[in-house]
Amino acid sequence: MALFNKPAERPVTRLDAAGAESSMSVIGSGMRITGDIESNGVIKVEGTIEGAVRGARQLLLGKGGTIHGDIFAIDAILGGTVVGTVVASERVEIQGTSSVEGDIHTKSMVVFEGGMINGSVRMGEHANLAQSPPASASEDPVGVAGP
Repeated sequence: MALFNKPAERPVTRLDAAGAESSMSVIGSGMRITGDIESNGVIKVEGTIEGAVRGARQLLLGKGGTIHGDIFAIDAILGGTVVGTVVASERVEIQGTSSVEGDIHTKSMVVFEGGMINGSVRMGEHANLAQSPPASASEDPVGVAGP
């Protein structure tokens, strides 16, 4: 009697096992996003984002990509232009085609020849790695007394 038969088990595929963690969102060249983006997977940007990128496991910014906003990710591999703060709890890679106009907070970092950073870099215990925006610019981060 088919009513009491056990349904056939479906084999677990690699995609099923990885779940949403393995998902990749792609912002293609010629595409422009205005507003914040949140993801727990991988975000690949070849176009333009005007807004914050939050919670990404990995952010991949291609050499033609641009982000005008803060980045909060576990790993950030940057090949394009960033205007904003980059907070990566594990690693930031600045490729030779990348330009970052803003501060970087991370545990470890690699900068390839040609990569540009115009901002401060904080690493290790000074990195302020919480997944929230860094302290306001009005605070004096190095404790230098003013005139």
